[in-house]
Amino acid sequence: MINFRYHVVSLTAVFLALAIGLVVGTAALNGPVADSLSDNVNALRKNNEQLRETVNSLEAQVQREEEFVIEAAPIMVGGRLEGRRIVILALPSGQEHVDGVTEMLATAGATVTGRIDIQDKFVNPDNSVDLLSLAARAAPPTPPANGVPGNSDGVETSSALLAGVLLDRTDGTTVTAADRTELLEAYQDAGYLTASEDLTGSAEAVVVVSGQPYVDRDAAKKDSSVVRVVEQFDKAGVTVVAGSGSNAGNLVAAVRGDPALSRTISTVDNANTPMGQVSATLATIEQLDTNRAGQYGLDTPSLLPPPAE
Repeated sequence: MINFRYHVVSLTAVFLALAIGLVVGTAALNGPVADSLSDNVNALRKNNEQLRETVNSLEAQVQREEEFVIEAAPIMVGGRLEGRRIVILALPSGQEHVDGVTEMLATAGATVTGRIDIQDKFVNPDNSVDLLSLAARAAPPTPPANGVPGNSDGVETSSALLAGVLLDRTDGTTVTAADRTELLEAYQDAGYLTASEDLTGSAEAVVVVSGQPYVDRDAAKKDSSVVRVVEQFDKAGVTVVAGSGSNAGNLVAAVRGDPALSRTISTVDNANTPMGQVSATLATIEQLDTNRAGQYGLDTPSLLPPPAE
């Protein structure tokens, strides 16, 4: 008769056999498998080190190329905007590289008449009615040369008024310093923009500094408002967009995709880099010297405007 003791001995023998088998199997395979795994780990480690060295080398190369552009900039643009008056219009998305664009224009000898920072509130669709009301209250005595849009779009109307006091007028009328200051202060006090205190007068051209498109729930409406701002400045005078990227919704892409706007507005899609800042400056020179617009940057056939004839 098989008793409990027999079962215990049998189970013990089975487990002992399994244990012996595992030990023997591991011992037999441990050498080749461990060596293979060790070789793979070492190979991956070396490959990772090589990739890291490649990345570091590329970063250093980009840095040196940017340094080269900065050092070469005075040779390329130095003095070519001497005596020309430029106003900077910085959109909320362009804040990171507006200083670089401004400094490159100064390298070319431009007189920057001032800087206007448009706030998010200006392009918020909820504020269109308030903008329209403010435009009616703050409008200067002399209307813009191209008039004011006859619609109920607060962004368009306000942009037309701002362009009319920031850019030279083509109809022979002038805006007094007091009227210009009063209009800018009205929009600044309402939180729609920030104007530099050293604004010196009207300008021959505006450089609009922009960046990536909006991504919130009102993105499409805000991006459309940004385009309408630029349209009104383009109607008033020479306009160059110094942007970053040309993906969908981007101001640069919107201008390039519009047959009418692309004929009169120059765009640069990499103005967040020294190379793009040189391109934006050269595009401004091209507009003022030849009255010709062009599209430049990484997503176009030409990085730079052609040499002057």
